[in-house]
Amino acid sequence: MSTATLGTSRPAATAEIVQTKAASRLLFVDNMRVFLTILVLLHHTMIIYAGSGSFLYTEGRQDTITSVLGNWFCSVNQAYFMSLFLLISAYFVPGSYDRKGAGHFVKDRLIRLGIPLIIYSWIISPLTWAVITYVTLGQVLPWWRYLPGASETLIGDGPLWFVEVLLIFTLVYAAWRRFFRPTPPVPPVETDSRFPGNAAIVLFALLTGVGAFLVRLVFPTGWRFALLNLQLPFFVLYIALFIVGLMAYRRNWLLRLPDAKGKLWLGIAIALILLFVPMALIGGAMENDQPFKGGLNWQAMAYAQWEAFLCVGMCIGLIYLFRRNWNRQGRLAKFLSPNAYIAYIIHAQVITATALVLRNVDLYPLLKFGLAVAIVVPLSFVIGNLIRKLPYTDRVL
Repeated sequence: MSTATLGTSRPAATAEIVQTKAASRLLFVDNMRVFLTILVLLHHTMIIYAGSGSFLYTEGRQDTITSVLGNWFCSVNQAYFMSLFLLISAYFVPGSYDRKGAGHFVKDRLIRLGIPLIIYSWIISPLTWAVITYVTLGQVLPWWRYLPGASETLIGDGPLWFVEVLLIFTLVYAAWRRFFRPTPPVPPVETDSRFPGNAAIVLFALLTGVGAFLVRLVFPTGWRFALLNLQLPFFVLYIALFIVGLMAYRRNWLLRLPDAKGKLWLGIAIALILLFVPMALIGGAMENDQPFKGGLNWQAMAYAQWEAFLCVGMCIGLIYLFRRNWNRQGRLAKFLSPNAYIAYIIHAQVITATALVLRNVDLYPLLKFGLAVAIVVPLSFVIGNLIRKLPYTDRVL
């Protein structure tokens, strides 16, 4: 978002959060991170029983209603939740670099992101596949089939693709700061910077939508770079929102977002969520959804623009909603917040184990989804909390 088309009047400050910068902890961001983590758990659980996409273990769809609701739910999530994750992750990157300097910053990122990435990709993921293969097929594959490089994915398997991407993005940022923006002096925080105007936001969404459409001419949705498990069709928004997060820190955008603008874009996002079903029906997605995935056709452009505007609307709307209503933490939130990262790392194993235990339970898929979620969400955070109590884990997790 460019600062060239900002609003002409200074936005009204929101109630109790007229603070110049995030020197203190932003509780609403912590709460938003917990929300997104839980949403990831729901998303992957839905894939098992109804949604489109792939996962470690799936049971398939049972009927049209389950398929439609599952695809709707997963498509809406895919449009924004990982981009918003990257935005709020990027928001804290400049300040961390300012405090630690290049060397300590890179070392910290390699420890906090690199170690879980390697352990998951080369130990946890192969063991998970071994268990799934045995339980579902009754087969014990040769040990060498689970060595690094034996499968098509070398690193970043499963949900740890996000940790991999975050590590790559932060290292690129560190290199940019080191060689093109040397410090001192540390770039100042613009405490009087205004939030971007609606014209700039619309232009940003349009351009990212066009960018996604162009990328999908070559890499349609569903395509991934298998070696690193990267879904390039979604990377226009991922890169753009990460950059927005970096800019938001210097310009204090998370705290200077006007309430009126937050409400407006939240309303736009809700309208776009409702628009998904008629868009899919008009575009013939019930018979064939391939035109939406990429190519020179109106469906691919419509989907790319729907995704971009929904992403922008949800990012702005949720930041407003959480800042206004959930900028505090009770006992439950204080428990969930520090365990969100490890819950994200282990959630695929918790979901898969739960689904395997429930695989012979005869329930309507959406009811089975609800039952699984009731188990998966608390269990992921409880196990995460237990793991964090192990020796030496506090430095990493």
